[in-house]
Amino acid sequence: MTDNLAFLRNVLHRETDAETSMPSLAEIGLNHFVPYLLNRIAAIWNAELADELRKFDLTTPQMRALAVLGINSGLTINELSTLTVTEQSTMSRSLDTLESRGLVRRKPRASDLRVREVEITAAGRALFDTFWPLMFGRYQQMFRGISEDDFSQLVATLQRILRNIRPAGPGGGDG
Repeated sequence: MTDNLAFLRNVLHRETDAETSMPSLAEIGLNHFVPYLLNRIAAIWNAELADELRKFDLTTPQMRALAVLGINSGLTINELSTLTVTEQSTMSRSLDTLESRGLVRRKPRASDLRVREVEITAAGRALFDTFWPLMFGRYQQMFRGISEDDFSQLVATLQRILRNIRPAGPGGGDG
């Protein structure tokens, strides 16, 4: 813990002025550079999950769409793209496939017929329920040996980081 405090004081939170310079990436080190660690974790998670999803004839963006729609059905493609961290064009193609398989449906929004909402179907929920145990098992594996306090602190810290990096204005903030 002392090493982490020294790192925070001497590298991450040190003041820079004309006399001092910002730390180099070598000074920080990849094992302390959070974007690098997050990308490694996400890449491993996505690659291993993609292998499992092939058994269900699903891609990662399709699974993300079903997961998000299972919690909050009736989203626009833009909303769904944001929540699934997927490019809009990729999401649109993914929804075409899911719709052709009867897993989602698109319909005009009642309050504005120009806006199309995406809803999960019963078949889509059933498919998600089939692969959810695999996802949850991988989720549990990821946090093996992590205490509840450490888990809670990690989630709270990640949520603060997300708030810090979101742009202000429409679509930013705590949305």
